[in-house]
Amino acid sequence: MIHVDITEAILDPMAALQHCCSDAHGAAALFIGRVRNLNDGRPVTAVSYDLHPQLCRNIFSEICQEAIDQWGPDLRVYLVHRQGRLEIGEASVITAVSSGHRDESFKACRHLIEQMKVRAPIWKQEHYVDGDSEWIKGHALRSSD
Repeated sequence: MIHVDITEAILDPMAALQHCCSDAHGAAALFIGRVRNLNDGRPVTAVSYDLHPQLCRNIFSEICQEAIDQWGPDLRVYLVHRQGRLEIGEASVITAVSSGHRDESFKACRHLIEQMKVRAPIWKQEHYVDGDSEWIKGHALRSSD
């Protein structure tokens, strides 16, 4: 069972977990991507997301189906992204996966966010404390250094 969407509404982690609820599943993994106040040493005040809604939904569906194909047909998957201007601390994306066991949930949830980052047509504009703003290139996995 797959749920994908693009929305201007505030994201609700409980909606993701409710979608993934199944008596047959002993595990649910949830990832929440939030707007942070600092990027590459620059203080951030907000972020704006621009995207192509229908193309994103199509790509999200493909990514979710890939997870089901790889980690099991009984997975329940959820991938929703916000659009518009978001303030510090607001959730920009939620992914969730439930499965019979934790290993599949963790791996599939990671797959959703990593593939979304590299494949979905989503553009992020950061707004800085000094009044400047900049469009940021999407990233797969960033190093921690």
